Parts: sequence; structure tokens; C-alpha cells
Amino acid sequence: MLDDFLVRAGLAAVGLSLATGPLGSFVVWRRMAYFGDATAHAAVLGVALALATDLPIGLGTLTVALAMAVTVAGLSARGWAMDTTLGVLAHSALAFGLVAVSFFPTVRTDLSAYLFGDILAVSRGDLALVWLGALAVLALLAWRWQRLLTATVSEDLAHAAGIRPDRERLVLVIALALVVAVALKIVGALLIAAMLIIPAATARSFARTPETMAALAILVGAASGVGGLALSLWQDTPTGPSIIVVAAGLFALASLRQQN
Repeated sequence: MLDDFLVRAGLAAVGLSLATGPLGSFVVWRRMAYFGDATAHAAVLGVALALATDLPIGLGTLTVALAMAVTVAGLSARGWAMDTTLGVLAHSALAFGLVAVSFFPTVRTDLSAYLFGDILAVSRGDLALVWLGALAVLALLAWRWQRLLTATVSEDLAHAAGIRPDRERLVLVIALALVVAVALKIVGALLIAAMLIIPAATARSFARTPETMAALAILVGAASGVGGLALSLWQDTPTGPSIIVVAAGLFALASLRQQN
């Protein structure tokens, strides 16, 4: 069954949604959209690092994404003006990555796969990495769920409960870097943040508890992935952007329902 590339692509999309649903909920609650962008854009620089050092692409991406996420978290803890700082870091990391990748002529023609994803080219090995990475993120968030929620609601409340908000922020940083590493193949560096934010924002219209929102975000993400594949097959459109188009459509429908 796994010989069918569409089946592998669909399983990869569903696997990714297991991580992006709960993590995206925290991104929405904490207003970390720019944070996700900066980490995702750094993934292209990770590709260049991997090519220069003969490392696996996933490992290079994870290393740079984690370094970017830790840097941003550190600056945030020091009280930097994060909207401007994140804007500078996100676009600078992307530009440096694109310039660095241009030194590898064999990769230049395949650059769109790193920017917009190439889910149809997911191999069995890629599929295993996606599911292992997604399950690792899901387990990490489940383990720290209550502490993360408390630190998200109020840092003062977290301190009163004996919880260190900076430690919980680090948990989210690690989870975000893992998601960027496994999602690069599927939706690409430019669209990873959308896969985190849009399903969670859609689920918020229907959820009454944090747990319900995370679960619904997983379902919306999976539906967006499968729907995007169907749209791509039907209209011969780029698959990664098609997934985000379907996610945006579901968000629009949820918004209309909320207004009515």
C-alpha cells in the first residue's frame, strides 16, 4: 500500500497534523506567529548547512531551526521589541539561506521544494521521520500540557504554582524546531507557519476548552492536508500551497459560521 505515492503523501499530511494541531494552538494563544516564521525561514539556512557539511537535510534543518528558536526565546526573555526583531531575523535568515544554497548548483533547480514543499516526493524513510517527529512533539506537549497552559495564561500564576515560564518556553522552542524539521519536506519553509496557525485559528471558533481546540486543530490540519492533495490532483496545482488554500477555506467557513 505504501508504494502508492499519494497514500504516502496523505499519511505524511495526517502525521504532521498530529504535531501542528496542539503546537499551533500554543502559537495562537501566545501570539507567536512571527516566532514561527523566523524559525521556519531559518530552515533554508539549515539546508545550506547540511549540504556544506554532508549532513542529512533533516539534521541540518533541525540544528539551525533550534538555534534560531533559542535565540529568539532568549531575546524575548530580555525584553527586546519582538515584532521588529523577529521581522529582521526571519527575513535575514531566509535571505542568507537562499544565498548560501545558490552556491550549490545541483540544488538551485530544486529550491522550490525547500520553499514550498514537495509532499508528493515523500519516501518511506521520510514518512517514518515525519511520524516519529510528530509523535515526539505530541508526547512532549502532552507531558508538559498543564504547565504550558498555566504559563500561557499568566506568568505570575505560573510562578505562584512553582512553574518556571522560561522552561516552558524552551519546551515550545524545542517542539517548534522539531516541527519545522519534519514539515520542510511537506509544505516548505514559507508555508510551515501557516500550517501551524490556520488550523488552530479555525478550531478556536468551535472549541470551548484548550484540549478540544488542540484536538480540532489536528482534525482541521489533517483535512487540509488530504483536501490539498485532492485539489492538487484535480486541478494540477502545487501541492504545498494547495494544502494551505484548503486550510484557508476552512478558516473562512468557520469565520462565517461564527458571525452567523
